[in-house]
Amino acid sequence: MKPSRSAEERQAERVETRRAKAVARSRRRGQEREKRAATPNGEGTPPAQREPASVQVRQGIVTSTKAAKTITVRVDIAKRHPKYQKIVRSTKSLHAHDETSEAREGDFVRVIASRPMSATKRWRLVEILERAK
Repeated sequence: MKPSRSAEERQAERVETRRAKAVARSRRRGQEREKRAATPNGEGTPPAQREPASVQVRQGIVTSTKAAKTITVRVDIAKRHPKYQKIVRSTKSLHAHDETSEAREGDFVRVIASRPMSATKRWRLVEILERAK
């Protein structure tokens, strides 16, 4: 069995440990300062080049053309569940800008993300892939 130490001995050991850590920290910071001073500004790793983000494109079926120059597109999404591996289907409704009002209900269209044009309209009609029969 270890002989018990007095409170003063434990306190002295803590102080010694803290002092050793402080010296190591100080040495490390000095090394980092020297390293920074050795490399002049402008050298080192250049900033990363930004690439433009990929444009969001969706395909879906036109469900409504009632509003002027606006179509409502239903986009069907089928994704595999990450845990259960079952295919989960869902739909999303988008409002897209149709400048010439050429799309009709039932058409299969491609839309692309754009700047906000109204409170709900953030997509733009690119092309009509298939006409409704």
